[in-house]
Amino acid sequence: MQTLGRHILAEVYGCNFDVLNDIKKVEDIMVNSALEAGAEVREFVFHKFSPQGVSGVVVISESHLAIHTWPELGYAAVDVFTCGDKVNPWDACNYLAELFGADYINASEVPRGIFQDQEESKVVNI
Repeated sequence: MQTLGRHILAEVYGCNFDVLNDIKKVEDIMVNSALEAGAEVREFVFHKFSPQGVSGVVVISESHLAIHTWPELGYAAVDVFTCGDKVNPWDACNYLAELFGADYINASEVPRGIFQDQEESKVVNI
C-alpha cells in the first residue's frame, strides 16, 4: 500500500491553562513543533477567542498542523498532516504535548491518499 501522507488526530488532555490560553505561546509551540519534526514552515495564523481559547494553523511545505484549545478544560484538539516521508508527524505531536504540559495524549494515525494497484482498486460512490 502506498500513501501520500500521514494524518495524526490528537486529543491532548491535562494541559496547562495559561499555555493553552496564550496565543503567542500556542503559536510558538505549534511552529516549533513543525520545525522539530523537520517540516518547512510556510505561513501561520492564530486567533484568540474571548473569554478563552486559541485556534490556529501552521502551513508547512509538507501540509499543515492545526489546533483548537479549550483552556478551561485543559484540552487541545490537534491535527498534524504530513505528506512524503521526510517529516514524522509523531515528532511534532510529542513535542507539543510536552510543551503544553499534557498529562496524556490519545492519538491515532490515518493514512491519506491510499493508492493500490489499478486491478485492486474500485470506485465507490458516496
